[in-house]
Amino acid sequence: MTHSPYAKRRQQLLSRLGDGVAIVPTAPERVRNRDSHHPYRFDSYFWYLTGFPEPEAVAVLVGGSTPRSILFCREKNEEREIWDGFRHGPAAAREAFGFDEAWPIGELVQRLPELIANRQTLWHSLGHDADWDARIAAALNAVRAQSRAGKRAPGELRDLRGLLDAMRLVKDAHELDTMRRAADIASAGHARAMRACRPGMAEYELEAELSHEFRRRGADGHAYTPIVAGGANACILHYVENRRLLAEHSLVLIDAGCELDGYAADITRTFPVGGRFSGAQREVYEIVLAAQAAAIAAIRPGVSFMAYHDAALRVLTQGLIDLGLLTGSLDDALAQEAYKPWYMHRTGHWLGLDVHDAGDYKTGDEWTMLLPGMALTVEPGLYIRPAEGVPAHLHGIGVRIEDDVFVTPGGCEVYTTAPRTVAEIEETMRRD
Repeated sequence: MTHSPYAKRRQQLLSRLGDGVAIVPTAPERVRNRDSHHPYRFDSYFWYLTGFPEPEAVAVLVGGSTPRSILFCREKNEEREIWDGFRHGPAAAREAFGFDEAWPIGELVQRLPELIANRQTLWHSLGHDADWDARIAAALNAVRAQSRAGKRAPGELRDLRGLLDAMRLVKDAHELDTMRRAADIASAGHARAMRACRPGMAEYELEAELSHEFRRRGADGHAYTPIVAGGANACILHYVENRRLLAEHSLVLIDAGCELDGYAADITRTFPVGGRFSGAQREVYEIVLAAQAAAIAAIRPGVSFMAYHDAALRVLTQGLIDLGLLTGSLDDALAQEAYKPWYMHRTGHWLGLDVHDAGDYKTGDEWTMLLPGMALTVEPGLYIRPAEGVPAHLHGIGVRIEDDVFVTPGGCEVYTTAPRTVAEIEETMRRD
């Protein structure tokens, strides 16, 4: 692992701090129950700036005329390493991760007032963590207590997330490469699930196929709780029970992605449990696929984030009219939002270190304009629950198709490769 991309990001942030200090802690370890912990996962902002994987760590970036980056981390401890594994310790961490200084985490309380004294601005993720808000307040009070000695506390306390969110929204080359590798792994997992699917399987058995492929190919695990929804369960947007049996003539919707080096892939595929789409299933699927194609075609630099949602929405709404679920003109149906019983979410979101990644969707009252290097998902769907006026042959059909794209100077690049068309899916599922 090279520290250069992380060091470069720290330098970019330092150049924007002015005569300020930024404090970026990693996530704490979380107890699952009694003396068992949840698997550790670092804070995304901290990882973005450091690449440092250990808990109990804080990055302090000091701006001004002589900028410097400082890491506070756990000391070396051979006894704890026997139980818990390797620790870098400050000296090795400073060299391995490219910091100007590194100190034991136990010295943070003592050193922090010195680092923030006589600075104009203190940058911190306000309201993100109550314990850290209290620590920041204590450090400020410690500086104020030395006012007669000529020390002054920062006059401004500002939320750091605004600066970091804007940086994280446009991915650098290191991030793009990692996200492509994550997408390759996640795509292979979805293809494996298609090949393994059989009528009578439990939804969790397909989840296990995904987990196997993700880990086999080197991913850290799932980027979020996977959705494996057979039949009418696909009409529940955040269905995660994954315990029902798969019926032969139904569809199964899988929304699952892996995490690799902190970065998420996010893919949804819908396919027939028995290997071949029925007429009604195919008809709904082709509408959603056409909506996704229209959305992808609308993604390019200089258009608003909403442009690709609007493109998908027109195709989906016309499809609902063609299915007989809506009547009247397309423009009237769009104006009245008549599609909402069957399509109730946006067509995508930012993607990166978080599956719903950092970054504003609006600038003032205007939707954010797309720029090269942005990463986002494209995930239209239709969810047809049984209801009055809905033909019986459409009952319980839920379809979502989701891929990940990068905005490029000339348009966009779809970088997820799991089978997507009807022909590709049915060929992948063939059992000769």
